[in-house]
Amino acid sequence: MRVLSRLGRLPLYWQVCLINGAVFVAGTLALVLSPASVSEQVVLSEALVLVVGLGVMLLTNALLLRRSLGPVDRVVREMGTVELTQPGGRLTEHGDGPGGRLVHSYNAMLDRLESERSTSNARALAAQEAERHRIAQELHDQVGQGLTVVLLGLKQVHARAPAELDAELRLVRDSTRAALDDVRRVARELRPGVLEDLGLASALAALCSEFAVHGGARVRRTIAPGLPPLGADRELVVYRVAQEALTNAARHAQATEVEVSLSRLGPEVVLEVRDDGRSTAAIVPGSGVLGMRERALLVGGRLGVEGGAGHGTTVRLALPLEETPQQSLQQIPEQTR
Repeated sequence: MRVLSRLGRLPLYWQVCLINGAVFVAGTLALVLSPASVSEQVVLSEALVLVVGLGVMLLTNALLLRRSLGPVDRVVREMGTVELTQPGGRLTEHGDGPGGRLVHSYNAMLDRLESERSTSNARALAAQEAERHRIAQELHDQVGQGLTVVLLGLKQVHARAPAELDAELRLVRDSTRAALDDVRRVARELRPGVLEDLGLASALAALCSEFAVHGGARVRRTIAPGLPPLGADRELVVYRVAQEALTNAARHAQATEVEVSLSRLGPEVVLEVRDDGRSTAAIVPGSGVLGMRERALLVGGRLGVEGGAGHGTTVRLALPLEETPQQSLQQIPEQTR
């Protein structure tokens, strides 16, 4: 065992050389010390002895190399299937030889990549939210106020205009008022002020009501009373996931009915958005699923998307209630936000 322990500390190349050399030496000594001999015309019994001896050498060599090279194959297989968007999968570490060190290094690399990815995503999402806030503010303060001034001016002109211009001025006023409503709606979508002012339940209710008006689908919502507070970051993630899922239901799945539910299941708060549209359309690349999954990972949650032919699509977000290591948006340096 002590010899194997010392052998395990050598580089993998020298381990292979020493193992093969030991097997060849053992085979040579067996042939030298054994009474077996090979005639000029090889008979069946001698050929059988050679075949058995070769088989024993190959089997011994394979068993000894398996300990050193087995972890390499495990790492290669894992590298072909690893998915950084679904963290947590790690290889089991055995021993302190080159194979064990390789597995340990591979697991450490995954830890580092997931940590860097989480930090990078947090910065990107924080910058995105900051940009949403800035654009919403500009829409409200500049475009919205400008349209309000135009609407008031049209009202004054309409009061002094001749009767033959009444229909045209009324049409212009209606178009301006509709444009103002659209600007305010876009500003609310970019920056959910109701989430900050009234909380998650009211924000989801307002989101569902507005989607039912503009999305063309009937929305049924179920929000359980007495839900525990999730914190600003988690509530924002729940709101954005619901918003993206509703958008996908209308834009990609072409749903006619959507169910939105928020409830507590054991140690988790679960958001489900279920539609009756085309299930495959809502999970194609570019439909925002990756962004939803990144947001969920950022706050320690899990996002699942399920669908089948004729069964629509279900987006399920589960957030644990207990404290879990996560990258908060408030922890991002100010210059990146």
